[in-house]
Amino acid sequence: MPTEQRLRQFVQLAALGIVVVGCYQVLLPFIPAILFAVVVCISTWPLYERLRCSLGGRSTLAALVMVLLLVVLVIGPSALLAARLTNNVTSIVEAARTLLENGPIHAPAWLKDIPIVGAQLDDYWQGLASGREEAAALFHGLLEPAKDFLLIAGKAIGQSLLQMTFAVFIGFFLFRDGDALVETLRFGLDRLAGPIGTDMLATIRGTVAGVVHGIFGTALAQALVAWIGFLIAGVPGAFLLAVATFFLSMVPVGPPLIWGGATFWLFNQGNTGWAIFMVLWGFFAISSIDNFVKPYLISLGSGLPLLLIVLGVFGGVVAFGFIGIFIGPPLLALGLTLVRLWTTAPAAEAEASATEPSS
Repeated sequence: MPTEQRLRQFVQLAALGIVVVGCYQVLLPFIPAILFAVVVCISTWPLYERLRCSLGGRSTLAALVMVLLLVVLVIGPSALLAARLTNNVTSIVEAARTLLENGPIHAPAWLKDIPIVGAQLDDYWQGLASGREEAAALFHGLLEPAKDFLLIAGKAIGQSLLQMTFAVFIGFFLFRDGDALVETLRFGLDRLAGPIGTDMLATIRGTVAGVVHGIFGTALAQALVAWIGFLIAGVPGAFLLAVATFFLSMVPVGPPLIWGGATFWLFNQGNTGWAIFMVLWGFFAISSIDNFVKPYLISLGSGLPLLLIVLGVFGGVVAFGFIGIFIGPPLLALGLTLVRLWTTAPAAEAEASATEPSS
């Protein structure tokens, strides 16, 4: 190869590298917003298609309606939760400190009259009350760290609102021009991935949609049921508690922290009957949804092990901030699916070659 041609190729590669690095640096601040918009568009694309059809094929209007729904259902509640956390954390901690300094909560007189289990429940309650001083000392030591954690959480949510705003802007164009983008992506995957490129796009779509529907659909169902229960029991701030239930539903033993706190508040207010209702509603309605709604929703797409869900939630938050809750699990699910696809493709090709009749 002549020296001049070799030099020309080197210059071209160097120029290409500079352009790629430059584009990456420009897009780096918006990567969380882009990923969030992509996840939302993939998981809600069937809804967008039905909406576009009902609007006479007007893609722009349908895309505008979809991003407005995103603002109302995700960004609005997140902004409200962030504002309440940052503004009311101090008052919440002070109320908890005052509660711990009060006397023990005595068991209701009718508790020991419950057939069969009443005496055991009353003894258990008395045992908890007798150890209240040790528990109070323990909780006093946890109040300040809890306060700091809530303040950090509120600030993290507030900081991610800017990324969500960018995601709304990006999502509008992804919805509007989605068909053309999919065709371009399909062509690129066919050239890069070879034989498996044809099915890869459908696999990506099914995986992301299945995980989003399974995880966030279950969280939404638990939040709605929790909101109804809080409203029935007269718990203040029912909507914000439901929003907190939505986010904590993505981690193990998350929702009981919310409805358990509401139950304790009702007991402290003397509403023993409503507190018992809250316990039953939380255990049989809120927490039980996870046992039958999530398997059904995930069965519509692709499953994700519990370990990867937890790692996706917390790792997504560490990597991208609060918005990473919505990004982490789908990304891990996509990575797991692609690994399975690439590792099984050679075996499938070898099996197909072995079954072909020799000429």
